[in-house]
This record gives sequence, structure tokens and C-alpha cells, in this order.
Amino acid sequence: MAYSIIVNLSAKQLVLYQGGSAVKYYPVGIGKMVTPTPTGTYSIINKAPNPGGPFGAMWMGLSRPHYGIHGTNDPSSIGRVVSHGCIRMYNKDVLELSRIVPLGTPVRILK
Repeated sequence: MAYSIIVNLSAKQLVLYQGGSAVKYYPVGIGKMVTPTPTGTYSIINKAPNPGGPFGAMWMGLSRPHYGIHGTNDPSSIGRVVSHGCIRMYNKDVLELSRIVPLGTPVRILK
């Protein structure tokens, strides 16, 4: 069954769906007011383990250039409005998610 991801910005939560059913919930950090996380429908186009810098243990790039779902070197930022528009996850969570979802997985970001 196909996977999809919905990110609910107001709840600061990423939900993994399999075949239309929610199977996993993850807390996330999102973009701040001056650099908001863009809403819309995208897809995961690449994965890069250990990308360095503030991106934690994994980068999963979205089809919107310069935006992605990634880990963090600052776990206290999860659940907060602090990023430059990307979706931050705990490193253990982004590693788990990256093992589950293939490239091409749709990602819908909602207010």
C-alpha cells in the first residue's frame, strides 16, 4: 500500500498514512513567521543521510526547492515555530520515517 504524509502546521504534527489510514504521528518544528513553511502538495525527491550543519541525521528534500523534512541538532526546537521554513523532526523520528517512505511519497502541508 502506498504511503503519504500530511503535515499539520497548526498542530505541529506530521502524520504518516499507509493506504489512507494514519499509522504514525510525529511532533515537528516548523517555519517562523518571517520564513513560514509553505503549504501545498509536494513530494519527496531525495534523501541525504548525515547532511551536516543544523539538518541532523537525515535530509529528505521536497519538490519545492530549498525545503525539506530533516532532523535537527537542536531537539528543543521540536514543537516550536523556529525554522527557516523546513519541517524539523527528532533525529530518531526522521531516520525511522526515511526508512519507511520511498522517493516520490506525496507530502501535503496544511495550515
